[in-house]
Amino acid sequence: MVEIKGLEKFAPKDFPGFIASTVFLPGCNFRCPYCHNSGLVLRPETYATIPTGFFLAYLDSRQGWLEGICVSGGEPLLAAGLEELLSVIKERKMLVKLDTNGSRPEKMKRLIEAKLVDWLAMDVKAPLSRYGEVTRSAVAPEEIARSVEIIAASGLDYMFRTTVVPGLVGEKDILEIARWLAGSRIFQIQQFSPVDTLDRNFEQIQPFSRDEIHRLEELARPYFDEVRVEGV
Repeated sequence: MVEIKGLEKFAPKDFPGFIASTVFLPGCNFRCPYCHNSGLVLRPETYATIPTGFFLAYLDSRQGWLEGICVSGGEPLLAAGLEELLSVIKERKMLVKLDTNGSRPEKMKRLIEAKLVDWLAMDVKAPLSRYGEVTRSAVAPEEIARSVEIIAASGLDYMFRTTVVPGLVGEKDILEIARWLAGSRIFQIQQFSPVDTLDRNFEQIQPFSRDEIHRLEELARPYFDEVRVEGV
């Protein structure tokens, strides 16, 4: 089964509306400079792997109480054996929320069709025209757009979310993303955290103020059923 590099036993913010835990899978194909999981992205081998038996025992001990598992990363869709992990969770009658960067749309689609996912959260890093610049990676914009289409048509609960970073992702980007995703259910604006960033220079950047974040929230609000703010 896939390597698990972290387990947050009580993660109330990660799976909205459910009593949930979060598992963290290693590795990512993006290099967003503001990422605050830099160790998991760049040096996953330095994290101890949680034994499969321990994880299964944990799930079994929480049956009837724990409602769901959020599968995060890194980028979970890169992991070989992800289907097996999701299957053992679903076998225990628990819900699965998948966090993704949207770079593997067809694999995501297969998981949805196999009924291994109940809730989806996709990080929309930037307007499509700026994806390579913001993620510092070779990105196929059509794959990102395809993921958005699959999620919106999935019939599942979902949210799109964007991290705002002064000097990198700001007002103009939020408006362009909002127009692109207009009509989606939930859009979440996430505050940047200048801690343990992939590019250490970003630890010197002062995040947007509370008032600035709420101004971005108001700009996005007309385009979505619901706009949320996280981290302020």
